[in-house]
Amino acid sequence: MDSPEKLYEIRRAIMRVNDRDASLRVIQEIGRHHSVNIVCFDAEMLAGQEHADAAIQHAQRSIISPKPISNSFEMEALLFAAGSRQCSVAAAFGIHEGENKMFVCLSPPQEGAWKLLSHHMCFVPESLDDWAPQKVARLISLFGITQDELETVGLFHLKDLILERIALLEVSR
Repeated sequence: MDSPEKLYEIRRAIMRVNDRDASLRVIQEIGRHHSVNIVCFDAEMLAGQEHADAAIQHAQRSIISPKPISNSFEMEALLFAAGSRQCSVAAAFGIHEGENKMFVCLSPPQEGAWKLLSHHMCFVPESLDDWAPQKVARLISLFGITQDELETVGLFHLKDLILERIALLEVSR
């Protein structure tokens, strides 16, 4: 999305969650206080930051359309990240109890909100684009990537196949 004003910003973070619901309430309160949408994506469920970017961009278009899938921007983004219309599936793409490696999105970006979030999570400069064999197998399963697809395009293009699944969700609504 090219525009003079940046509509969102994504940062990488690590957060320890003992109580998922309490952590979500804190994050939502920060969002309300600063009038921003905050989406926390589980980096272990995504094919890198490009996947988070695509989910946010599709959600931004969808939420202002006549028929969004959900009634909140945050859930809309998680639905697109999951490539699914099912909220129960999409929720798995958000935070969970235990250690979370995350892509955190603020829409619109707001420095005060980032500062408050930094009291609850540690922002990290390193990439969270891990392609360990277990993660590759998880992504193939989550997104229903077939062996024929992998043989056709190669494992190197797994991210492209996943981004295609996300785009298809917008088309199939």
